[in-house]
Amino acid sequence: MKDDGTRSAAEADGEAGRGAAVVVGGGLAGITAALSLADAGLRVTLLEGRPRLGGLAFSFKRGELTVDNGQHVYLRCCNAYRWFLDRVDGTALAPVQERLDVPVLDAGRNRLGRLRRTALPVPLHLAASLATYPHLSLAERASVGRAALALKGLDPADPDLDGKDFGSWLAAHGQSARAIEALWDLVGVATLNAVAGDSSLGLAAMVFKTGLLSQPGAADIGWARVPLGDLHDTLARKALDSAGVRTELRTRVTSISRTENGGWLVQVPGEEIRAETVVLAVPQHETHDLLPDGALDEPDRLLDIDTAPILNIHVVYDRKVLKRPFFAAIGSPVQWVFDRTDASGLTEGQYLALSQSAAHDEIDAPVAALRERYLPELERLLPAAHGAEVRDFFVTRERTATFAPTPGVGRLRPGARTKAPGLYLAGAWTATGWPATMESAVRSGISAARAALSALDRPRDHLFDVEEAA
Repeated sequence: MKDDGTRSAAEADGEAGRGAAVVVGGGLAGITAALSLADAGLRVTLLEGRPRLGGLAFSFKRGELTVDNGQHVYLRCCNAYRWFLDRVDGTALAPVQERLDVPVLDAGRNRLGRLRRTALPVPLHLAASLATYPHLSLAERASVGRAALALKGLDPADPDLDGKDFGSWLAAHGQSARAIEALWDLVGVATLNAVAGDSSLGLAAMVFKTGLLSQPGAADIGWARVPLGDLHDTLARKALDSAGVRTELRTRVTSISRTENGGWLVQVPGEEIRAETVVLAVPQHETHDLLPDGALDEPDRLLDIDTAPILNIHVVYDRKVLKRPFFAAIGSPVQWVFDRTDASGLTEGQYLALSQSAAHDEIDAPVAALRERYLPELERLLPAAHGAEVRDFFVTRERTATFAPTPGVGRLRPGARTKAPGLYLAGAWTATGWPATMESAVRSGISAARAALSALDRPRDHLFDVEEAA
């Protein structure tokens, strides 16, 4: 305050930013952070450069179809994402299986197997399924059981595990190439977006211990029965509006800087937004470019967090060729296939989506080459596809779909707090303990909000407790 009773410009700026928060990025991490901060009474502005919310889990129109950019699933153990669905009133639109049941087709042997659970306690809940799993020999099944028990004894938080690869650990525990293909990579590639040899042992241990060796129903699979945009854009925007969040789309942040009073100035084209709290919920390379000096000790380590691609192949047939809602395949380049007919709005024929993780070798392949490879594979896996007319075939590519879960990545992933007061980080790539999943993204948003509210001495009782749910 000046001697004449008027406020200085710095004081005025400080009052303008007090109690205000800016969240940069409108993916699941940013939406979660914004909702959590707004629920605590902060004035929140959410800025997203795209014309929609949802990050890399979104939908778009292709003629009369509503298409997801890729098939996304979650597990019953994904408690934070389930909280998110509940928070945006979307739980009924993305139900979970009553019990884990994964049909697995062996293309080479033309044989169907199933990975199913019972209601028995862990690890007996999978014993019957493993004992009759036709894609492994009796000796391989016994070896898998021994490896699972050894995996249960690992601590995923042990930093020594982060530097080792899962493939070497499996080989050291007697797992054959067939066992890795038919079981370990069947699950691991879909959740980690990397084969066992390219995956951190710590992250792999976390996935298998949490999903298969914690609670009987932990690995039950859930997925959206509507387009992802209905959940992550339409319902999310409704929840943000109801919480009082100002959401600005097509708005790219160009810089973040300190103000004289210690607050933050967020620059977007045509506007300067002042805030007491800023959450950066954007990919690691974009975060690196926006970080002010001194926010992290070694900011260039963010650039060492590599990315991994996911390829999605979309096929529309003139008739029904798949009776099941989904299946996984081995002995084939096809990985997971989902029936998206009803969700897309298709009224005639059937629409299948193939989710191809760790697709380094094919992410840039021409559509014609992918068509030539995958249509015969679908006919090999699905006899009903013989003679069916392919009415549409198209591809969606996410070249940077996830961070790469390579050995040593754990030491590169920063936590929510930075060294700059009032500045926090969120994103599936931050130190959540999880691989790059929707669960990891939501957990990161909650962690960033918790850190921010703690610094502001604001109530945090309303926040989902990610530690308790771990």
